Amino acid sequence: FSAGGTLKVSETQRTDAREIAAFASPKGTLDCIAAFGLTDFRDDVAKVSVPTLVIHGDSDAIVPFEVSGKRSAELIPGATLVVVEGGPHGINASHAEQFNSALLQFLAS
Repeated sequence: FSAGGTLKVSETQRTDAREIAAFASPKGTLDCIAAFGLTDFRDDVAKVSVPTLVIHGDSDAIVPFEVSGKRSAELIPGATLVVVEGGPHGINASHAEQFNSALLQFLAS
């Protein structure tokens, strides 16, 4: 939830996220990280055939835009890309108004 060393969410939001994450099993968390790090999703992503919105922060230090959101939008035919300036990982919390606005606009189109 940080960008450039600055926390972009409230302490309450950060605490809530940590408490939710605590429900996940350590093994499940590690397996998920390994799967995302070792699986090449490019062929599958290129087969997506439904309207797709990719919203990504340009300051995501956990899953950088250049290797995730940008690539996904390029691979998914007809995808709509919204880049949130200064957005860290967790932009749905840190930039909720921009995130929700982009989502609602996409759903209305």
